[in-house]
Formats: sequence, structure tokens, C-alpha cells
Amino acid sequence: MDGKTSRHFAEIIELAKSVFKNVVYEIDATPDRSILRIKADYGKYEILVTELINDGKRKYRYYVMREDWVEAGFDNAPDPRAIKLKYGKIGKEHTGENIPHLHTVNKTKLQITEEMIFTDFVEW
Repeated sequence: MDGKTSRHFAEIIELAKSVFKNVVYEIDATPDRSILRIKADYGKYEILVTELINDGKRKYRYYVMREDWVEAGFDNAPDPRAIKLKYGKIGKEHTGENIPHLHTVNKTKLQITEEMIFTDFVEW
């Protein structure tokens, strides 16, 4: 894991510890990719965070859970529903494209969002 990624993860962990309770984190790093996973509590909610850095690209998942229910889930995965919502169809030209979006109502509703960073999520 390079120094830039180490600092990025350290900043996320520090912010998480200042805002949430019972913060537990794990870093899994190989020469090809680095993953930060965080579990924390925020009142009656569980916070689940994943940041993946791979080839200089960042993927994220910021989820607010109430037991097994997804209250809100921000991510930038190549979700087929998000691709269809953004482009009106699912086609080869968008296969694997990361689309920032928000899941709500236990992942039954979806809306397109702007790219997020962890501080945006905490402010939300």
C-alpha cells in the first residue's frame, strides 16, 4: 500500500472514530489493491464502510443499516439498475462503468448521485 493510500485510509479511520461509536476497521492490502472496511455504530444504526483503491481508481460503499434493513446505501458500483436509470438502457458500452448512486427503502429504490467521499457521507 502506497503512502497516499495509507494517509487516505488513516484520515477516514480518524473521522469515523470522531463521529461514530464502537469503530472496528480492517485493512487488506496487496501490491495490486487496498481495501478498508469499517463497522461502527451511530445511535440505532450500524454503519458499514468499504473503500477500495485499485489501479488508482476508488470504489466505495457507505451503508446505514437498521438491523438487516438498508436505510441508505451510497456506492459507485457498476449496478445494472443504476446504469439503466442513468442511460435508459443497459448496453455493452456501459458494462463495468461505476455509477455513483443511492439505495434506499431496503434497496428497493435507487437514485443517481454525485461521486462521494467519506466526509460527504458523514456530513449527510
